Amino acid sequence: MVRAARQRAAVAAALAGMDGFRSAQDVHTRMRAAGSGVSLSTVYRAVRALTEDGALDSLLTAGGETLYRRCSTRPHSHLVCSACGWTVELDGPDLDGWTAHVATEHGFGGVRRTVELVGVCDACPVGGGPGDGNGSHMALD
Repeated sequence: MVRAARQRAAVAAALAGMDGFRSAQDVHTRMRAAGSGVSLSTVYRAVRALTEDGALDSLLTAGGETLYRRCSTRPHSHLVCSACGWTVELDGPDLDGWTAHVATEHGFGGVRRTVELVGVCDACPVGGGPGDGNGSHMALD
């Protein structure tokens, strides 16, 4: 248990130092480059546990890959650049109240909501791929 907690803390720290949403492979590569001996399977277990605990947000890409980001614990949504991964946390209307109302109206419980707005940031060429832009906020190495 202590080892798992220590590994989760190391993964969370690695993500805290990274911009935007990142894959478990990105986190693993960053940790290995920093001298950690953590395995990829350990990183996957850690990001899954941290997401379940609410310490990470996850985002499913159009290609089916799950990306992770450490962000605030307050209710929020994201505006995500589909080219470079740059992410902005958004405060918005009270979607939690609306979500609870709709869930109750239709007989659902334990409902969570996810709102992701996806587009291309000004620093990336429209239709470009990761790293094609030259903005200072590039999220992917």
